[in-house]
Parts: sequence; C-alpha cells; structure tokens
Amino acid sequence: MKIYTVHTKQNIPISLDEAWEFLSNPRNLKTITPEYMGFEIISGADRPMYPGQLIQYIVTPVLGIKTKWVTEITHVVNKKFFVDEQRFGPYALWHHKHFIKEINGGVEMEDIVDYKVPMGILGQMVQPFIVQPKLNEIFEYRRKKLIEMFGEFK
Repeated sequence: MKIYTVHTKQNIPISLDEAWEFLSNPRNLKTITPEYMGFEIISGADRPMYPGQLIQYIVTPVLGIKTKWVTEITHVVNKKFFVDEQRFGPYALWHHKHFIKEINGGVEMEDIVDYKVPMGILGQMVQPFIVQPKLNEIFEYRRKKLIEMFGEFK
C-alpha cells in the first residue's frame, strides 16, 4: 500500500485570530477551491469546526464526474490545528492536517495531506500524472487566493 504526501506552507500577514476564524469555518473552503471543481457543500457546515463534525460535499475533480465527498473533523485544538479525514469519497485514504502558528508579522499555515489512491496498481500508475498534479494545482490556487484576500507576506 503506497501512501503519498502533499506538504505546503504559507505565511499570511494577518493575526492568529483572523486566520483561525477564516480557516475553521467550513464554508470558506469553497472560497479557496478552484471554481472548475464544482465544489458544493451539501451539509454539515452550519457551525465552526468541532471534533466529530461530518461535512458532505459534491466535487468534480476530473473529467466532469461529480463525486460525493464526506469528511469528518477528527481533531481540533483552538488556534493551533485541526484534522479532517475522508469517510467517503474519491480517495482510498485522505488524512489532512491543518496547522497554524503565529510568526513575526502574521501566521504560518502548514498543510500535510497523506492520501492513498484507489484502484490498486492502476491508481498508482495515474497518481503522478493526474492525482499529484491536480492536488498541486489546488494548493497553488489556494496559495494565490489567500494572497489575493489577505495580502502578500513581506
């Protein structure tokens, strides 16, 4: 079983309180997701994140195929980190850790996603050509969108 990892860091020139308020609100995920993904929250985003929260989405990750995705917020430590795990969706495994810490002039956001592709060896064969580039593209979109929203870190 091959597990892949995406690891990103970004500094943003806002306070820890502002960053946490934005990042811990599930509704804001749509704002930092590319429009072509057809991201739509179906349920579970009616309050700030808490352990045990289930959030259901519809996404269109590739070839216009709509997919239901259900994640559970498994851990939350206020103004430090939260973890979401896929319960149902396009991956065989999805474990996403979101860390945030105060730094001089703003906050550092760190994302670590451990994932496993479905379909065994076939999934592993397309992973470097479809899955990894798509995840890189999504996180790059988020990076640019956060700069657009909050400014560039100096």
